[in-house]
Amino acid sequence: MNGPQWLFGYGSLIWKQDFPFIEARPAFIDGWVRRFWQGSHDHRGVPDDPGRVVTLIEAPGERCYGRAFLIEPDVFEHLDDREVNGYERHRVDVHFDDSQLLGVVYIGHVGNFAFLGDAPLEDMAAQIRRCAGPSGRNVDYVVELARALRDLGVTDPHVFELEARVLQTDSC
Repeated sequence: MNGPQWLFGYGSLIWKQDFPFIEARPAFIDGWVRRFWQGSHDHRGVPDDPGRVVTLIEAPGERCYGRAFLIEPDVFEHLDDREVNGYERHRVDVHFDDSQLLGVVYIGHVGNFAFLGDAPLEDMAAQIRRCAGPSGRNVDYVVELARALRDLGVTDPHVFELEARVLQTDSC
């Protein structure tokens, strides 16, 4: 890749930027939904007890809101390391209020080694409450993502319902 690229963030990239960027803007992509179906063996869990983090699932007619970051190509080296647990780069049209540009998103596709898939929300909440890893408690990931989405004015029923269930019995 030559020159700056737009990176679409829909999970922890929205609220945890540990990389340099030139610009950040609210954005969305079409045809995808955010789901807590990806395992985290390296950040919010451990190999024997992975946490749950978000990935994108194809969903025609749906729209996923997040933040886009304009980054220099050398930043991908750090991001490839950060997103190593089953995520791959994917080209996608990133939409802004006033334009559409080709960008990059990291997706943990169905079938990758860390993909956990769907489960009842109560089971996901129990797993999230139990898990922690080098980047902290899995509960904190859910709460921070929900807070960041609210700050963006985004409603995401999957995230918000899971947050409510996690906090319902979270005694920490």
